[in-house]
Amino acid sequence: MFLDLDYFFAQVEEIENPSYLGRPLVVCVYSGRTEDSGVVSSANYLARKHGVKAGMPIKRAKRLLPSEAVFLPVRLEHYAEVSWRVMTILKKHSDRMRVESIDEAVMEVTETVGGSFERAEELAVMVKREIRQGLGLKCSIGIAPNRVVAKIAADAAKPDGLKTVRPEEVADFLKPLPATALPGIGAKAWSYLEGIGVKTIGDLSSLPIEVLAKVFGGKKARYIYLASRGEFDEPIEEKTTFKQVSRIITLKQNTRDVDEVVSALAPAVNDALARLEANNLEATTLGIIAIAADLRTVTRQTQIRPGTSIEETMRIVRNLFSELLQEEGGMVLRRAGVRFAGLKQRLGQSRLSSYLQ
Repeated sequence: MFLDLDYFFAQVEEIENPSYLGRPLVVCVYSGRTEDSGVVSSANYLARKHGVKAGMPIKRAKRLLPSEAVFLPVRLEHYAEVSWRVMTILKKHSDRMRVESIDEAVMEVTETVGGSFERAEELAVMVKREIRQGLGLKCSIGIAPNRVVAKIAADAAKPDGLKTVRPEEVADFLKPLPATALPGIGAKAWSYLEGIGVKTIGDLSSLPIEVLAKVFGGKKARYIYLASRGEFDEPIEEKTTFKQVSRIITLKQNTRDVDEVVSALAPAVNDALARLEANNLEATTLGIIAIAADLRTVTRQTQIRPGTSIEETMRIVRNLFSELLQEEGGMVLRRAGVRFAGLKQRLGQSRLSSYLQ
């Protein structure tokens, strides 16, 4: 079973302030340069109907939305506490469980339900009801023979849905879906695949593994080859302690513009911080990764206080990139990243950490 909390950050804000219900609501990562600089972290479905999505600049989101729209700063620590309460509910209903992110988890329930998909559906309905009654949150659940298909099923079930894919249904379920529905197929991979005529997961499953290996390398090629056939199976194990959390993005165009780099990187920073919060971790080192058009890589890092706010984090990221590009006068960036290291358990909030160990 794969569980995904629908538009999690924005949904928490709606639940805690009912006056927001019925209005487009956007949770933002503010970069701090100006009042409206930064990007969208989460948006409710009313905002999405106007074209607002995660990663979009806040200024653009404001142009798309009516005046009654609500814009709020992200509150990662609070969302992590709500997430912990959800994961506690899931833990008691699973054989084993892995927290994938602050709003996602995968549960092994084979023993719990005796291998019965019917009983798994009953369990999913009960879990959804318990989360809704206890926390007010809506979620979507996918049930399938393995984690990858279960995640795709959960995505297909949104919002507030439940989708079961039995073993004999896997191939027919996957084949017509767009290739981008497969976890791990990002924009760069999609660009290549589209160029060779691949549109659906079914198309992807017809490619020989040798062709995939030339583009993605052996390990990822094997994953795509098996996952596109619904055959990528791995045991669900709780994650061990992270040594670091990093995210790297490809910029839309090569650039030396610091504002452009930081704005594009903001969702990745938010995602990395959410991962730390979900695992009750704090970083003491913040680093940036700059990859030039010629693939030369330069890094910078600095010490930070545990629990540094996202606004302060974005300010530090901006300063590090500004200093780097000043020192590297001819460097034009193709990719950019952020790395959080020197991780330690958050003091005074042992519940999440003890649950995850």
